[in-house]
Amino acid sequence: MHVTSPVRTPLVTGGKTYADVTEDICKQVEGKPTKEWKIAFAISVVVLLYGTCCLFWTWWEGLGVWGLNKTVGWAWDITNFVWWVGIGHAGTLISAILLLFRQKWRTSINRAAEAMTIFAVICAASFILMHMGRPWMAHWALPLPNTFGSLWVNFNSPLVWDVFAISTYFSVSCLFWYVGLVPDLATIRDRAQNKVSKFIYGTLAMGWNGSAKTWARYEYISLILAGLSTPLVLSVHTIVSMDFATSVIPGWHTTIFPPYFVAGAIFSGFAMVQNLMLIARVVYKLEDYITFEHIEMMNKIITLTGSIVGVAYLTEFFIAWYSGVEYESYAFINRATGPYWWAYWAMMTCNVISPQLFWSRSLRRSVKWTFFISVVVNIGMWFERFVIIVTSLHRDYIPSSWAMFSPTMFDIGDYIFSFGLFGTLFLLFSKYLPVINMAEVKGVIRTTSEKLPAKISGVSKADRLASPAYKKDAE
Repeated sequence: MHVTSPVRTPLVTGGKTYADVTEDICKQVEGKPTKEWKIAFAISVVVLLYGTCCLFWTWWEGLGVWGLNKTVGWAWDITNFVWWVGIGHAGTLISAILLLFRQKWRTSINRAAEAMTIFAVICAASFILMHMGRPWMAHWALPLPNTFGSLWVNFNSPLVWDVFAISTYFSVSCLFWYVGLVPDLATIRDRAQNKVSKFIYGTLAMGWNGSAKTWARYEYISLILAGLSTPLVLSVHTIVSMDFATSVIPGWHTTIFPPYFVAGAIFSGFAMVQNLMLIARVVYKLEDYITFEHIEMMNKIITLTGSIVGVAYLTEFFIAWYSGVEYESYAFINRATGPYWWAYWAMMTCNVISPQLFWSRSLRRSVKWTFFISVVVNIGMWFERFVIIVTSLHRDYIPSSWAMFSPTMFDIGDYIFSFGLFGTLFLLFSKYLPVINMAEVKGVIRTTSEKLPAKISGVSKADRLASPAYKKDAE
């Protein structure tokens, strides 16, 4: 009896050839901006300008324009910082860890995820500068010889570790993103119709010629950067969590924070990648490259990390009770039943309950439900950081110092600034650089497409130079 083995679900649909991949992904770079892109870009710029005005006024007047008080000295500024750093986690995880595990489904989403990482870290860094109050003195946070006497940073402070971890993470992420772009930049260079485009993309492509030696070096450096990036994924948010865990404030002083923060960061980062990729899928007509298989795999990871976060929430309550420390118990009971109960239950609903809907395969593969739940998850992760920070601070050891925090228009305006900055940067990226990694998609198209791509006879020079699978076809 003849038994046929099951065929893997295709990651590239529509029977695409190498030339099709090039045409489909390059057309948004080479063509004029669409009406939808212009509207979205105009909105992002307007939001950015409004946020910039709020930011300028914050620096001009000082941090007194925020709703902070003597008890709640950290609020929206650090909440937004941790939220943006968390969003920046998914890009490196998709690019580095999934590359090391040879997961082919990452190829259509890794480029946008890497770009999202860079832009999210820039937004997070803006909040570091914001809550310094005097950003022109930011260099004091660096361990540099200076003329101010024996003024050195405190190397025992996790805030200093943040500077090292995030700057390293940002540098490696930029390098990883750029190295992955080089083959695609060479393709656009070869297709360019005017001298300006040919010069710009040719300069950025750094003389890429598509030879076997060039491809070998490309793969070596990709693996090396993936190996460097993997521990950074774990270290960056671990160190961010230590900003809180090394304190003695009830609700912060806990050893569960590092793994709990890392899981939460991956959770929110994957949700943001889903939002961005679903929009790009529709706007740039990339349904054959960002398939239901990609959406489902992403949703499985969101369900897993959401469940880990839910267990962490319950563990916090258990340890608060088990420790016998009345201050810890009060901190967690106050979160769930105190003045900020609405924020706590919004967090639980968005982060623990909503991802469980993805146990249904039909919802897991639904574009509308995926987009909606991904938005809900990021709202919930923002509330998580708000709950951890504000509810742990607003009830001090001394009842006479108890206070409430209410954001001002400048708290909100500075947060809006980060959205304008992120949207503007991502829209510029999606217009002038390929939003999907053409070279890597071509590298897996033979084993993940609905039908084999065209043979060598119909393949252009640009496609030959940009496809690692070309050599196999030639043989």
